Amino acid sequence: MKILIIEDEKELRKSIVTYLSDLGYICESAATCKEAQDKVNDYSYDCILIDINLPDGSGLEVLKSIKKEKKQTGVIIISANNSLDDKIEGLELGSDDYLTKPFHLSELNARIKSVIRRRSFEGSTDIIFNEIKINPEARKVEVHGKEITLTGKEYELLLFFISNKGRVIPKDSIAEHIWGDHMDQADSFDFIYTHIKNMRKKLIQAGSADYLNTVYGIGYRFQ
Repeated sequence: MKILIIEDEKELRKSIVTYLSDLGYICESAATCKEAQDKVNDYSYDCILIDINLPDGSGLEVLKSIKKEKKQTGVIIISANNSLDDKIEGLELGSDDYLTKPFHLSELNARIKSVIRRRSFEGSTDIIFNEIKINPEARKVEVHGKEITLTGKEYELLLFFISNKGRVIPKDSIAEHIWGDHMDQADSFDFIYTHIKNMRKKLIQAGSADYLNTVYGIGYRFQ
């Protein structure tokens, strides 16, 4: 799952990125409205954390832009402002949750997981696609009730494909999901083929049907 942290307080931003990265999230960050807006325009995220008070404006302006573009991403406002008006405004603009500083990182993680479940998987604790069952809490994957071992990248790919089932996903979107905004450092898409090939092989060996179709010249479709 890919997260954008919009927070100008350097140490807090670093702590959030480190904590969530250790849990397996793909994290990117921004310290200003402009930097955040550039990332939101260029990339897709499963959840965005937005601080209200930023050096060059209000994080609520970024939220307005997200909703104007009708991006299907979860949004959590994180702010030192415990003002009821700020909370109401954020929720009315379309944020999914509001967390007041200071907060425990474990609570932030719980809020993120809740928002992603509601947004992408209709609130389900387990994600089930035919014989494939994913438990995001434990990052566990089962096929016909038998657990299989996937690497972090393979797990993220499977979750990404299932959450976008039926859609044609371009190779560059897959690369971005794996590498985040560092994807430009990749010389080719060979690393995508390797991860997908290994994920596919493990699923089939465990008894899963082959749901991944190659759309030549474009990318893949999971259906």
